Amino acid sequence: MVERATNGDPPSSRSRFDLLFRVLGVLVLLASFGGGWLVMSYRSFVETPLSVPAKGMVYNVSSGTSLHELAQDLARRGIVFHPRFLVWMGRDAGYASRIQAGEYRLTPQMRPADLLRMLVDGRVIQHSLTLVEGWTFREVMAAVRADPDLTHTLQGLHGEQIMARLGHPGEAPEGRFYPDTYYFPRGTTDVAFLQRAYRMMARRLKAEWQQRAPGLPLKSPYQALILASIVEKETAVESERPRIAGVFIRRLRLGMRLQTDPTVIFGLGPDFKGRLHASDLRKDTPYNTYTRYGLPPTPIALPSGESIHAALHPAAGDSLYFVARGDGHHHFSRTLAQHDAAVRRYQLHEDVKVPKEAKGGGSR
Repeated sequence: MVERATNGDPPSSRSRFDLLFRVLGVLVLLASFGGGWLVMSYRSFVETPLSVPAKGMVYNVSSGTSLHELAQDLARRGIVFHPRFLVWMGRDAGYASRIQAGEYRLTPQMRPADLLRMLVDGRVIQHSLTLVEGWTFREVMAAVRADPDLTHTLQGLHGEQIMARLGHPGEAPEGRFYPDTYYFPRGTTDVAFLQRAYRMMARRLKAEWQQRAPGLPLKSPYQALILASIVEKETAVESERPRIAGVFIRRLRLGMRLQTDPTVIFGLGPDFKGRLHASDLRKDTPYNTYTRYGLPPTPIALPSGESIHAALHPAAGDSLYFVARGDGHHHFSRTLAQHDAAVRRYQLHEDVKVPKEAKGGGSR
């Protein structure tokens, strides 16, 4: 018979084994409980939307930000509450080294996985700037320089210097940029923005030139761009553009002066005070198509795609004149007598009968 150990005596080896077994059992239970809590917490983190204001918020990721730094910053801002979980999630998905810098918009329903995918895809906020058809280069640069989301590098430079910066030295800047709405991330340089608009115009002009109507008295795509800019300034009515282009094409074929007011106005520059006078039509400049034959030396504005198409696909007809009716449209005439009658009625508001409108385009 084995005697029990008395108080103070060392425990038997079996007693020590029983104690160790009980301790291990407790540790296993604790580990199981802790692991279950961790799993439940992680699952809750994955499924819970970010803590973002109801109207959303803008969040900037600096260049070189690591996944760990990102998670810690989001935690400091109260956007996520378990930054370590975000790091685990990102590393498990292979996103750790793929976070892209930029300006992002966070929304209330966005979950951590949505956030990580957005940052990896680089879906940054897109700002916009519209170049308006009919704008001069001066107006283009005023808009570019005033845009707060572009990075400005062209301050103090004139047109020739700007074109050199864009990679097109020796080219006149007027009319070279396609009028459209452009989207870009904050920090895009003014040079990159203008290069994009330049490429758009070059592609559109090339495509239209390749599909141009046969027999046009235009020697190059640039001459088409010049004519398109005049068409653009002559009318805002899209349906009239081919007719007006037809007038100018016929005048060029016949060796007539174009006699178009917008070129005169452009040539006057700052001297134009808002109203064209007879004396202005006699003031000779390279752009005065009343005193000079042929096209002016450069475009006078940004032509739209519709105006480029019209210049290269003019409407057929025999009219050589047109005059503004005062309602946004024009009256087209074949002869000078018809045109003079239209001028008296629509410009001088005399009570005269205007001959029947010609079927083709027209000129002023």
